[in-house]
Amino acid sequence: MQKRRRPEQEIQRAVFDHIRSRGVPGLFAFHPPNGGYRRPIEASIMNGLGVVAGVPDVILLHKGRFYGLELKARGGKSTPKQLEAVAKIGAAGGFACIAEGLDRALAVLEQWGLLRGRAA
Repeated sequence: MQKRRRPEQEIQRAVFDHIRSRGVPGLFAFHPPNGGYRRPIEASIMNGLGVVAGVPDVILLHKGRFYGLELKARGGKSTPKQLEAVAKIGAAGGFACIAEGLDRALAVLEQWGLLRGRAA
């Protein structure tokens, strides 16, 4: 049986490896587990509990600021709900971005000042 590749999960694991090893002091980061298929009754329950479709894959908080990073594999497409979530985060005063590939995701985190520099 061939193992199915999940490139976005591979990127996400690598991003969290970098956050753990290079994250600035006081950074709090997590993944909200609200993606994937749900049976209709589960989806209804989750919706009633406040789950929001399109929330970014990586949520970060630092010095009172909110950051959301949606990860995409090369050629991956954002959903309308993801685009809406990114826009709403920005309108609320947070920072949000959709990053294609690991290099772009790390560049965004560095630009936001959430990762220390890489060792030479």
